[in-house]
Amino acid sequence: MDGMSRRFSVAAVAAVAAVVVGVGVTAVSLAAQSSSAPVGRPAAAAAQRPAAARTWVPVKTPWGDPDLQGYWTNTTTTPLQRPAELKDKAVLTDEELAARDKLVQDRANQDAAPSAGNPGTYNEFWYERGRLNRRTSLIVDTPDGRLPGLTDAARKRAEDERRGRGPADSWTDRSAYERCITRSLPGAMLPGFYNHNYHLLQTPDHVVIHVEMIHDARIIPIRRGRTAATAAPTLPPTIRQWMGSSRGRWEGNTLVVETTHFNDKVREQGLIAFSTGENLTLVERFTRTADDVIDYEFTVNDPTFYSRPWTASVPMAKFEGPIFEYACHEGNHGLAGILSGARAEEKAAGR
Repeated sequence: MDGMSRRFSVAAVAAVAAVVVGVGVTAVSLAAQSSSAPVGRPAAAAAQRPAAARTWVPVKTPWGDPDLQGYWTNTTTTPLQRPAELKDKAVLTDEELAARDKLVQDRANQDAAPSAGNPGTYNEFWYERGRLNRRTSLIVDTPDGRLPGLTDAARKRAEDERRGRGPADSWTDRSAYERCITRSLPGAMLPGFYNHNYHLLQTPDHVVIHVEMIHDARIIPIRRGRTAATAAPTLPPTIRQWMGSSRGRWEGNTLVVETTHFNDKVREQGLIAFSTGENLTLVERFTRTADDVIDYEFTVNDPTFYSRPWTASVPMAKFEGPIFEYACHEGNHGLAGILSGARAEEKAAGR
């Protein structure tokens, strides 16, 4: 079950692999563990400098737009939702940050022996989780820093879809990420464990966000002035895509990207993939606040899924790059391992 395909050199991680280490553990890439990760400058740290140190005049492109181009990472161990033990605390003090950062690093350490029945995974060398920032959650709007409650319809649909099914009856029961398809949105823009690196490029008419994890390339038309609708028309409602259809516009120094037209094939809300399906409207805001910092926020609005909209803030820090190919399918022996493992368990249980 520990299938792995990779090419690795001491100088740099030059390609990628996918591996699954047991039933229920995801297929993952090993790209960019050394050289595409910013050493000593995680996004959390870059975003925490004193305000006086962040006084900055925005850089412009030759055609006058704010310049967001370059290589960026959002790696951090700050969770999406505020942990239960910190329910009344939105921001950590210096002392609390130092203590909790060590606690989180120790809990995540993959050099520790796995528990009984867990085949384990590769060791701590491969991970680039970053550090905590002062906020106790990436979610900044809801009041408690946690995801809103699900609607009755969303809860019922989830129950109906899983009723009578095991976790690996078919490949369709597995995550779109495990299947090397996508993390969808906002999943592709969330940090987790490694490879959370992005290459931003701009032209007068488009912004491209090349995502290292699962190799998605978001090509975003820019709408301007009175010709906005004709310059970047919205897709017809019958056309749905894994990453939706994005349209951008400039509001001062902020790039605002609104994405709709998702398909209904990714309805996961976890570390590795995140989307609510076809009724999602995602609004993202990219504001460069220093040479090496982008203030990135997104708002999820899906009234068929959540009881209210919610917003997360995920700082992005610049690094030298490059980012590397995420050759997920080429090394993805894990999915076959998961399915064959489930069949072996069924046989052992006499089913």
